[in-house]
Amino acid sequence: MGARKRISAEARKEALKSLSFAKLRNVPSSPRKMGLVVDMIRGMEVFRALGVLKYSNKDASAKVEKLLRSAIANWEQKNERKAESGELFVTSVNVDCSTTLKRMRPAPQGRGYRVRKRSNHVTLFVDTKNVAKSDADNNKEIQN
Repeated sequence: MGARKRISAEARKEALKSLSFAKLRNVPSSPRKMGLVVDMIRGMEVFRALGVLKYSNKDASAKVEKLLRSAIANWEQKNERKAESGELFVTSVNVDCSTTLKRMRPAPQGRGYRVRKRSNHVTLFVDTKNVAKSDADNNKEIQN
């Protein structure tokens, strides 16, 4: 690895140390289905988001609920105190494509149809509202 690349990688790692997040990797469901669940809770207060996920009928909601609980626990450990109601918010959630398993399914007349079994990665960030506002202000300044 070159020096410039190493320096930028170390800077990225240092920036992540101040954030509270959780990652869920190689989830065996399509990114599109996971994205529908994640869109329900994006920007929501964490305890309200837990309620929404608990009573959702989607299969992916159980996995995202567990991930959200992990992110809350990470925030509590970094700040050395319990999260109070109305304090923590889901600041951002990313769903990225992962590996795709390619399989063949028997079809009529000796043919085979390709089946793509998709999987995804989910990264969920939680933080307090005042920090989330300042991040949004910084993003607006960068865009302008």
